[in-house]
Amino acid sequence: MERKLATVLFVDLVSSTNLVAASDPEVVRRRVQRYFDDVASCIMTHGGIVEKFAGDAVMAAFGVPLAHEDDAERAVRAAIAIHDKVAELGLEIRIGVESGEVVADASDSTFATGEAVNLAARLQQAAPTGGILIGPAAQRLTRGLIEAEEFGALDLRGWNDPVTAYRVLGTCGGGRPLGNLTARLVGRDEELELLETTFSRTVRHGRASLFTLYGEPGVGKSRLAREFVAGLEGATVLSGRSLPYGEGVTYWPLAEMVKASAGIADDDPSEEARKKLRESCEDEAVADLLALAAGVLEAVEGERSPQEISWAARAWAEQLGQAQPLVLVFEDIHWAEEPLLDLIEHLAAWVKEAPLLLLCLARPELLDVRPTWGGGSVRSTAIELEPLAPADSAELVEALIAERKLPIDVDAVLAKTEGNPLFVEETIRALAEQDGGAERIPDTLQALIAARVDRLPAEQRVVLQRASVIGRIFWPGAIEHLSADLESPAGALEGLLLRDFVLPESRSSITGESAFKFKHVLIREVAYSGLSKAARAEYHARFAAWLSERTGEELLEIRAFHLDQAARLHEELDGKAPAELAEQAAKALARAGDRAMSRESFRTARKLFLRAVELGPTLGRRYSAARAAWRLGDVVALAIEMEHVREAAAGVEPKLEGRALTALADVALIQDADAAEARDLVERALDVLQPGDPARFDALWTRSQVAAWLGDAGGFERWAKEALAVARESGRKDFEAMIVQSLSNSYLLRLELEPAEPLVERALELAHESGSVVGRAAAHHALAWLEHTRGRWPEAETAYVAARELYAEIGLVGQEASMTLHLGRLYVAQDEVERGEKLLREALRTFKGVRDRAHLCEAQRSLAQLLAAQGRLEEAERLALEARETVGNEDKMSISTTKLALGQVRAAQHRDEEAEHLMREAVDGLEAFQMYSPEREALRVLAGFLRDRGREDEAAAYEERLVELLARSAAPIA
Repeated sequence: MERKLATVLFVDLVSSTNLVAASDPEVVRRRVQRYFDDVASCIMTHGGIVEKFAGDAVMAAFGVPLAHEDDAERAVRAAIAIHDKVAELGLEIRIGVESGEVVADASDSTFATGEAVNLAARLQQAAPTGGILIGPAAQRLTRGLIEAEEFGALDLRGWNDPVTAYRVLGTCGGGRPLGNLTARLVGRDEELELLETTFSRTVRHGRASLFTLYGEPGVGKSRLAREFVAGLEGATVLSGRSLPYGEGVTYWPLAEMVKASAGIADDDPSEEARKKLRESCEDEAVADLLALAAGVLEAVEGERSPQEISWAARAWAEQLGQAQPLVLVFEDIHWAEEPLLDLIEHLAAWVKEAPLLLLCLARPELLDVRPTWGGGSVRSTAIELEPLAPADSAELVEALIAERKLPIDVDAVLAKTEGNPLFVEETIRALAEQDGGAERIPDTLQALIAARVDRLPAEQRVVLQRASVIGRIFWPGAIEHLSADLESPAGALEGLLLRDFVLPESRSSITGESAFKFKHVLIREVAYSGLSKAARAEYHARFAAWLSERTGEELLEIRAFHLDQAARLHEELDGKAPAELAEQAAKALARAGDRAMSRESFRTARKLFLRAVELGPTLGRRYSAARAAWRLGDVVALAIEMEHVREAAAGVEPKLEGRALTALADVALIQDADAAEARDLVERALDVLQPGDPARFDALWTRSQVAAWLGDAGGFERWAKEALAVARESGRKDFEAMIVQSLSNSYLLRLELEPAEPLVERALELAHESGSVVGRAAAHHALAWLEHTRGRWPEAETAYVAARELYAEIGLVGQEASMTLHLGRLYVAQDEVERGEKLLREALRTFKGVRDRAHLCEAQRSLAQLLAAQGRLEEAERLALEARETVGNEDKMSISTTKLALGQVRAAQHRDEEAEHLMREAVDGLEAFQMYSPEREALRVLAGFLRDRGREDEAAAYEERLVELLARSAAPIA
């Protein structure tokens, strides 16, 4: 069974019963027989096969069993010829033609089934008398060759949506291209010069540049890139390609580059690979992060965010670029996942200490998923590679013809190829294989490749199709494994090399195995499309088995993809996958999900785990899927899925039950702002989780945050220190840095500077040692708050800006907004009111967008205070009331600070009794919970309110308390 791109033609007589009634039976018989003979003759003359006669109707297929590059055109031309021939008989007919995928026997049988067959029949029935209707696919394939006009959108039986049909008017010339070129470069002097100029500027300025080369398939992007890098001297060039399929391969291009630079083969033992990587990197933390991205380090080694991997890639690129200029070529980034696109833009924006050219090759579809790609950067260049100019196309055609000594009409080739380099090359190759025959030049690259594949010797065609299951790059050992039924797979592969279907690959990711690749990904796609789904399922599963035996877990993500593909195909064909295959796929997908989690590619991990659950819904896999949602911040899915996990794990799997309870506590805190519920849930989690279980860190951390919300400083410190101990036992310096920073902030909240100072220093040390960008940003945040508390505002501003830039660099929007909020307050305190208001509004908008309820109320109240001081009372009141509605019921600090803000608004409105009540409640609340840092502001506001109203003695009492607190920090109030 094979799947083929074919074109189907239906023709039927109009009113044959009237013909019988009006004529002598013998005359009718002879005329009808001539009709059948003429129809069959026209079909066969154009290379089609008469598949069946049914009454007065004839069905023909073009492209079965052997495809031609112009099957659609042949079918329409045959239809025109039939129309003319039958008209000579005085008969009237209707004809319908459509192209599409059909299923046919792998033998010489012409029996075909598929949607194109049904649609061609329906078009024939809808055609006007004497008319030829073609469907949308046939119209696309013959555009420029067949003159047709739109007939209208038809409601056809069996189709849910109207089908646009076209009425054939005649034939015409022309054509249009598809493709890519690996032959001699012509017509690209300007583009090559621009690339060279960009590289020179990059070297001169010593920083990163982004160059994106857009182009349709086959237009010559890769060829131009190869010509460019071949001319470079004194530069390091590394390349990687995004795969058009699979999960868990987010950083595949980066992995190819990193491994190439470190001399790592994919099947190197983990320790050896890790050693090579560490030897090639100056910073061990960078090496470990890159090891996670490249799949060298297992998930148990720890989780890192895409932002941290971007930071590591930046450090790695700067190291290489400081040795000599670096060029990183990212191919096919229209298939890249979001984290890789973020990484490339991160490198472009933040590599400022080394010459780095990021050369990205993409189809225009990239802009469909990333409309802002490269936008906003002054060092970003993008060009679209257009088809060759006529003179350049002629030069290319003449060179290829001269090379092959073929008697081909140059003008005819140019008319058909319209400047697409690969289309030129593939067309001439196809004609060369026919010894320069006059067969019509194909009208699309897909049809051309399908025709070339069908003309291959049987074993070569089989090897090409089985290689297509493996992917763009494949290995002879895998082909041998998939082709035990063939006489000489190696000989067939050699034939494919000679025929230029495949090329040797310079580097193999499997030690001891040479590698080959399809000359173009479209060749692979066409070869794959020819396999039946049953055959695809078989070969995906068999290749996964070979990969497991040959490489173990090194190419786990690829193996998981192939097992999943096999399972999906069985589901489509049979309703479900075989139990053994489903479980194998689920296990591989879950392990690939673990690896993705270790790199915090959470979206990829989420998809992998969800698919693993579909195939084998174990409790552990359900938890993993929910955990990915947890890391993604998808609290809606988290609440539902973790509750199911908790219910299923209760009394059976205490570890999973405890982890689920911790996650649900986070839901209560983040989504519902319900600290009491969060406390109950996390305490239940701690009761279940045993000492020594690393999962206790999350529970202890959450418990400390609950305590902070409740204003329990002692409880916060106790829980945080327990979490710190777990982090140290686990060797997680990034977790340790997070706790140390949080502890320092707790001391600063109470104006205890002496114990806070060494903690801030330690947080900075740990962040550097762990290589955690998040840790570095948090440590700078702690430093900023320390300097702010001291009243050293220039130093505080510097640290806030540094933290804000780090958060922005790694894409943590909420934390960046928090620094924006602090900077806004700092500027307001320094009477830079306009600048401060702008930042406060920016922070408020961001917190609303990310639904950060705790920080949103703080932004609302800070802006309300500023506006009240300026007399802009309408908006100030609205914001102050919104802050009171936003604040959580148990958020002790913000309950007081939002009361203070509303009190200031009421004072400005001369509602003194209400204002005083709110201000006193704010002071009392902050003092009661030892939140002395914000208490200073509340004391100043209340004292000023009382003094302005002549109540000097009462004001003096609060001012005395204020002086006491200021003495602790030796600071003015901000």
